[in-house]
Amino acid sequence: MNSAKKVIGATIRWAWFGLLLTLAFAYLAAGLSRSGVARVKPVSDRNPPDTQLAESVDAASQEVPSGSLALDATLVALPASIKPAVENINRLRQENLAQHELPSAGQADWMTICRRISLALIGNGLSLEEIRQLERVPEAMRVRVHLNRLLVDSRYHNYWGERWTRFLVGTEGGQFVVYRRRRFRIWLTEIFSANKPYDQMVDDLITAEGLWTDKPQVNFLTATFDSNDGQADPIRLAARTSRAFLGLRIDCLQCHNDFLGNVNLGDVAEPREGMQTDFHQLAAFFTSAKTSGLQGVREGDVDYEYKYLDADEEVSVEPAVPFYPELLPADGTPRQRLAAWVTHPDNRQAARAAVSHVWALMFGQAMGEAVDNLPIDEKMDPTIESLADDFVDSGFNIRRLIRLIALSEAFGVDSRADFEVTPEHERQSAVFPLVRLRSEQVAGSIIQAARIKKTDRESSLILQLQTFGDTNDFVTRYGDMGEEELTSDNVTITQRLMMMNGRLVRELIKSNPVLNATSHINMFAGDDADVVKIVFLCVLNRYPTDAEGELFTQRLGEANNRENAIEDLYWVLLNSSELAWNH
Repeated sequence: MNSAKKVIGATIRWAWFGLLLTLAFAYLAAGLSRSGVARVKPVSDRNPPDTQLAESVDAASQEVPSGSLALDATLVALPASIKPAVENINRLRQENLAQHELPSAGQADWMTICRRISLALIGNGLSLEEIRQLERVPEAMRVRVHLNRLLVDSRYHNYWGERWTRFLVGTEGGQFVVYRRRRFRIWLTEIFSANKPYDQMVDDLITAEGLWTDKPQVNFLTATFDSNDGQADPIRLAARTSRAFLGLRIDCLQCHNDFLGNVNLGDVAEPREGMQTDFHQLAAFFTSAKTSGLQGVREGDVDYEYKYLDADEEVSVEPAVPFYPELLPADGTPRQRLAAWVTHPDNRQAARAAVSHVWALMFGQAMGEAVDNLPIDEKMDPTIESLADDFVDSGFNIRRLIRLIALSEAFGVDSRADFEVTPEHERQSAVFPLVRLRSEQVAGSIIQAARIKKTDRESSLILQLQTFGDTNDFVTRYGDMGEEELTSDNVTITQRLMMMNGRLVRELIKSNPVLNATSHINMFAGDDADVVKIVFLCVLNRYPTDAEGELFTQRLGEANNRENAIEDLYWVLLNSSELAWNH
């Protein structure tokens, strides 16, 4: 009797274990099927908060069977708060193309645009889970639904926190103890999470006081301590401020006046050549940042002296700004005055610089020559000028700026056309520019392609740690562009070999029924044609063409081992040029 009870007990335990294992596999394979329901919650078109926008499309309230969606018209149409601005920048683009007598490519499909948004905001393509969720929403809504979800996603906050950290303080570790780059990055992540106005962020950076641990923004200053004996380096801070916040390269003025006509300053209407005094008067503002032991950085007096070229001795330099002097307030501490000048609504150069940088992050490259080279005496593209106006009028709302760019014709235009595409077509937004992915985007796209579900803060701790380690290792070996990450470069032999034979690709496509998509697809997908479609969606975020589907379905059918054949298909697509480019 006891023996029978033990057998029954063991059978029940194994049955429960089998059930739990089946449920786990079903969860891991979620997203393979296109069946399901769409959940939609109407929202107001009166500029709802970002969290409300996310909830409205987040499948959280009412279930409506696919094919019979009862949608609120205000959800399908562009929100009234941004519709005029989007229509205006689209009109300016059309006028610009007509002026240059350039034809435009048609609009890309929704999946291509969503991949561009994902690459820009979180650094990798879409997961199969995300694609399946979007397919349950009417096609006209999918781009906006995906955009709204990502803007309140922690992956966007963290990714842009790192991108802006590189832009503002670089990639170097700096002086030990007094510089905490990680704390600075986390602070920026919180800025994007809360959608704090851009002008407040800049003000906090320039006027920062306190310890670099409890006031992370102070690390904008302490990042320069290693070159100035434990004090904020006014030279480096002036160069960083002019590039990051003003979009101007005035570094050369540190040593001599501009005699090549590369830097024009002074009156915007009647500019003059840049002078050494312009640079060092800007640097003088930062000499008021004093290190005060355990109190960290404190505001003090300006004490800046410099020996100009061909001068006999050093002279005292008073703080001054290189243009728009009428916008510099008379009252306040030196750095408060500088911050107020940089963020003044009438300082269009600062607004243009911010818009130019966000545009570059969205497209993967600057609209002009460089993101930090916007001469004050040259007009920008009318689209940038219009976006700068809206950026100021909206209270420096970064999330709104991202929305306007992502929903514009310029961002949604196809990269292919029925005419010969030239660099001029890309410069004038007649086609979407072909931009090679940065190293962290390649790593992120590979890792996400190997998972059915999206990898984020809701994933298991083990998976998060593995993703973090794999990404860092891949970026180190593949090559990190550092601060020059927006500069496109040719692919190297080493990078090709890493994709073909590297550990990351090999580990992520091999049979692993717990983690890897190749095993899940083999277990849960339908016939070979479905397998091919799912693999294309996971890796390239698109369905295969008829010719591709027929070819690879035939190869799978002829294979002796289907699982190995799926791994081979993954390897082929991961090594394709299409994966490595934003298009």
